[in-house]
Amino acid sequence: MTRPAGEGTRVAVAMTIGSIVSVQCGAALSTSIFDSVGPFGAVLLRSAFGTLVLLAFARGSLGATRGRPLRDVALFGLALAGMTLCFFAALDRLPLGVTVTLEFVGPLGVAVFASHRRRDLLWVALAAAGILLLSDGGTDGIDAFGAALALAAGGFWALYILQSARVGSSHPGLGGLALASLIALPIVAPFGLVQGGVELLEPANLAIGLAVGLLCSSIPYVLELEALRRLPNAVFGVLMSLEPAVAATVGFIALSQDLSATELLAIALVVCACAGALRSTATPAPRDA
Repeated sequence: MTRPAGEGTRVAVAMTIGSIVSVQCGAALSTSIFDSVGPFGAVLLRSAFGTLVLLAFARGSLGATRGRPLRDVALFGLALAGMTLCFFAALDRLPLGVTVTLEFVGPLGVAVFASHRRRDLLWVALAAAGILLLSDGGTDGIDAFGAALALAAGGFWALYILQSARVGSSHPGLGGLALASLIALPIVAPFGLVQGGVELLEPANLAIGLAVGLLCSSIPYVLELEALRRLPNAVFGVLMSLEPAVAATVGFIALSQDLSATELLAIALVVCACAGALRSTATPAPRDA
């Protein structure tokens, strides 16, 4: 039975917001094991547990992926691996709110390229102003390598958005998502094993890794995949523009990461730029669930 369009949209909005909160809480929790296993070790634990959970839930739909093209799934897996490796490495050097703000150039780029409207260059300029404020004009600002890693994570995030929608539409259930996560695991494993070593097997680290895997991988990936089945990419992106603000809030509450007035202004500029650009590309009606 087809649900009313309005109901499907409300469900998708709730899923997207739930995904944002889940990811940022998981990211904050992951920093507690950086000292023992490093950021790449945290990525490996997150990916391993997240993949196991997804495979368990996707058992019924894995068979339906047979005979379907795997190119999009492979690219989805590459996007997941690159995004998590770069993001966690940046998080080791930057506050959570700053990391997510810089990473958000990915969704902004997707929106601008999808629009082809000259006025959207204004949103790019607004975002650039925010990033310049974060870097303090290039002098005595944030860690330069950390910023580069966050921007690289943004590029992989853009690929993630595009591939998530394609995989969600071409592969029923969670089968495509589980396969993509399985592809990402051997990509991140060497980095995690080298950096984490035997500390990866400590019970406390395993427990935190399981929680991070659920919060950062299994729960948000499922929520986002289902949301993208109900919403156009652009509308989904508008909602995701809340992420830098949520990240700054979680960083302040959970990690005691205070941000200066300038940094808060910079985050606000990037949020407004992303919301404006993504809003201008919104296509008309959400898809039926």
